[in-house]
Amino acid sequence: MSMSSFAADNFVKAENGRFIRDGKPYYYIGTNFWYGAILGSTGQGGNRQRLIKELDAMKKNGIDNLRILVGSDGEEGSPVKVQPTLQKAPNVYNDSILDGLDFLLKEMGKRNMLAVLYLNNSWEWSGGYGYYLEQAGCGPIPLTSRDGYPAFMKYCSQFATNTKAQQLFYEYVRFILGRKNRYTGKKYIDDTAIMSWQIGNEPRAFDKNVLPRFEKWLSETSALIRSLDKNHLISVGSEGAWGCENDISCWERICSDKNIDYCNVHLWPYNWGWAHKETLLEDIDISCKNTEEYINMHLAVCERINKPLVMEEFGYPRDGFSFSPKSSTIARNKYYKYVFSLVGNDKCGLFAGCNFWGWGGFAKPKHENWIPGDDYTGDPAQEQQGLNSVFITDKETLNIVKKEAKRLKK
Repeated sequence: MSMSSFAADNFVKAENGRFIRDGKPYYYIGTNFWYGAILGSTGQGGNRQRLIKELDAMKKNGIDNLRILVGSDGEEGSPVKVQPTLQKAPNVYNDSILDGLDFLLKEMGKRNMLAVLYLNNSWEWSGGYGYYLEQAGCGPIPLTSRDGYPAFMKYCSQFATNTKAQQLFYEYVRFILGRKNRYTGKKYIDDTAIMSWQIGNEPRAFDKNVLPRFEKWLSETSALIRSLDKNHLISVGSEGAWGCENDISCWERICSDKNIDYCNVHLWPYNWGWAHKETLLEDIDISCKNTEEYINMHLAVCERINKPLVMEEFGYPRDGFSFSPKSSTIARNKYYKYVFSLVGNDKCGLFAGCNFWGWGGFAKPKHENWIPGDDYTGDPAQEQQGLNSVFITDKETLNIVKKEAKRLKK
């Protein structure tokens, strides 16, 4: 076997509705680790000692797939935005965060771990749509905390039709995919520590009237990524029908695109009104029932287009709707265990993986609302710290993760 053939085998592939890694089927339980690149930096927010500790802990618990934000966008100072930001202005980058991403990928490669790297975000917590629209001259982005979600969504619905904002995003994509890791000497497009480039976190049209243009933008982006990188998988980052104005046919068209290799759904029982603060444990049965129905609806599409499915975001609050790492997680454990049991067990084997939200690890939250200088948790700054985080002290949760991850590696 030639060296080039061997290298090609090390990239995760999607073939006939399955993931293939190192010549074998790949099923996984992973997590969301959005702050990994910041933690890997030597600048503001950086803590390489903690990063190494977190990666070792995840690996020990069977977690080898991390969904990570490449970087946030725009000016700092907003109480709901990830800080520090990577993209200060068009073509102006914070090299400390890029250095952190390089370091993170190097350390993940050493541990045989895989990164799913998302490049955009429809929500304000990392800039994303709003940043690009502001740069395109659409005026300041409304803040959900001040102006409400309707105003925010109306503003962001412009992204699907604003070619200037999209072109600014494409420049960013070209820059990131054109990078070389300063620690390994590998071009990003040749780095087997990367499993997938993801267009964005929960990309939405925010208006059913612009769905055709939304689909066009996603198709253009995947084509651009494929033109730059022939090695890695490409994914959308979609919530599923929920993120397509509840139009499952839109989601099917998005996933059917020739450059999209696998499908994504996200699922939030509390956010979607299936579970309630006062009855989290009592609402487990209906949450699991609705979860299975939602997954099956999307698996039916995956069967038609013969592509694997990953539920790459899901969470369940701590008991009593507590944010404290010391609180119990009986309800969450039941929900996690149910979701994990579905991976690799559906009738067609297309449900290939999941990434729980999110990894809090060794963080010690100081405030309910994050402020600069606090530890990063699995909860971005716009959410209560501890809301959906899995901490290293959540022993029973991690035992469930470890057991189910081991099952999938047999």
